[in-house]
Formats: sequence, C-alpha cells, structure tokens
Amino acid sequence: MAAAGVAQLKDEGSKTQVAVAGAVAGLVSRFVIAPLDVIKIRLQLQVHSLSDPLSVRNVTGPVYKGTLGTLKHILREEGLTGLWKGNIPAEALYLAYGSCQFSAYTYSSHLLERLPEPYKLPGSVNSFISGAAAGACATTLTYPLDLLRTRFAAQGRDRIYPSLAASIRHIAEHEGPAGFFRGLGAGVSQIVPYMGLFFAGYEGLKPVLATSAVPLPFGTSDAAAGIIASVLSKTAVYPLDTTRKRLQVQGPMRSRYVHRNIPLHSGVGRTLLQIWGNEGRRGLYRGLTVSLLKAAPASAVTMWTYERVMSVMVAMDEQLGEE
Repeated sequence: MAAAGVAQLKDEGSKTQVAVAGAVAGLVSRFVIAPLDVIKIRLQLQVHSLSDPLSVRNVTGPVYKGTLGTLKHILREEGLTGLWKGNIPAEALYLAYGSCQFSAYTYSSHLLERLPEPYKLPGSVNSFISGAAAGACATTLTYPLDLLRTRFAAQGRDRIYPSLAASIRHIAEHEGPAGFFRGLGAGVSQIVPYMGLFFAGYEGLKPVLATSAVPLPFGTSDAAAGIIASVLSKTAVYPLDTTRKRLQVQGPMRSRYVHRNIPLHSGVGRTLLQIWGNEGRRGLYRGLTVSLLKAAPASAVTMWTYERVMSVMVAMDEQLGEE
C-alpha cells in the first residue's frame, strides 16, 4: 500500500514540473492560512495568560486569549491588514519552500528506490526518510525568510522595521549573518520528524482513503489524507515550533515587539527548559489550537493543489506529445 502511494506521488514528469507544482501549492496554501499564521505567532510569543492573574501584572503589551480573542484584538487594534503582517516574506518563503520540499522529496525517494537488495527499504521507511530530508533541506535554504516572516508578524501598531529591505539591512548590520538563522536548530529538529511523519502518514493514508467504502468526490481523499497526517505530526513536534519562534525574535529589537516581555532565550534545549520551568506545559503548547486549524487547511490545500497542478502539466505534456 505505502509503496504504491510513493509511486503515485512520484508519477509526475520532469523535475521542473515537480518544482512548479510545489511552488504553486505553496503560494495558494499561504494565501489561505495567512491570518491564522499571524494569530499563532502572536500566541506563541505570549508568555502571560489570563488564566494566571499573577502573570499579567506589569504587562504593557496585549494579552491574548484564544484564537477568536486574538483575532478580534488584532482587527480592533491594527485593522484587517494586521492579519497579513509578514505576508511578503511569507509568500516568498512558501514559494521557495514548496519548490525545494517536493524536489528534494522526489530526488531522495528515487535515490532510495535504487538501493540494491538486501538494502532496499520498505515504502513507509522510504517516505519517512525522504520527507525528513526534504524538510531539513527546504527549512535550511529558506530559513531567513521564515525569520523575517516571524519578526514582521510579531510587530504591533508600532512598526519596528519600516520595510523588508530595511529589516534585512538592520539584521545584517546589528546581528550579522548568524542573525538570519536564529533558531535554525529548533527548525531542523522540528521539521525532520514532522515531515517524515507527515509524508509517511500521507502516503499510507491516501490509497486507503481513495479505496474506502465511501469514496470521497473530486479528489478530496488527497485533502483528507493531508489533514490527518498533518494534525498528528504537528501535535507531536509543536514544542519545538514554539521554541523556534521564541528564538527568532531574539536580538536587539526583542523588547520592541507587540509583546514587550519576551524573555531572553539562547539555545534549543535551554529555551525548552526555560519555557517549561516558567510557563509549564501550557507555554510549550500555547497556540496549538490555531496551529492545528492552520495546519489542516494548509496541508490539505497544499497536497490537493500539488496533485491537481501536476496532473494538468502531465496531461498537457501527453497531449503535446501526441500532436
């Protein structure tokens, strides 16, 4: 079953088609979930909670409570455009990430399939390793865009960086090249198990759902497989995502973001322990609900769009070949 799923995902044509389909899928997905992404980042950076009255003393920034409460607060204080803060670097991120991810995935899968016996791997293991490698590669190559997206989304009404170009110049001048890669360790540590679990789950679920007793119309078995795989894998690695966000806003501008009291963090392990010690499990999983709400449509739209765009391009190639 899983091996057949791997073959199905890789029955596309050229490497260029894979890159184009991945890029288009990333752009469409980003457009759909942009507001949820801003809400998630705001919640992840918040160290105080209304459920703990002591923690909101002397807090000068906003106090968000829940997905809807955060949405209403942003709309009231920053307007509709506040929900799309950081969208320019985010669109570039999703464009590049989607292309890198699917290209690396198919390349890794083909390499592993060429392994001779008795070293040949089962289809599920192939999917896990290929997904993890693709995630690590795409995360590293596009990480500066991810960091810029987080910093713009963390801005309130007071603009810290007046433009994308200004933010790049400021980080390069005051933090050096390493400033663009703050939290990369957490990003790779998160994305390797996440993408491995996601692709393995997706490849295993897609053929099962496609041949289920109650078939889903219009290719939505792809979307359903993407949703289930994404929710399970996202929950498993969420503390590392929170850690990454906290590390991305470190630096000389840390006290000027919408949350004025973001603690000083350093290192993946130390940040995890610091959040756990000061904020408990709630701190590590703050924003998980909106993250799952975001992950489900994002993954569903990504995989559905990828499959549809790839099918169109393959069909066009076949039609041109017949003429």
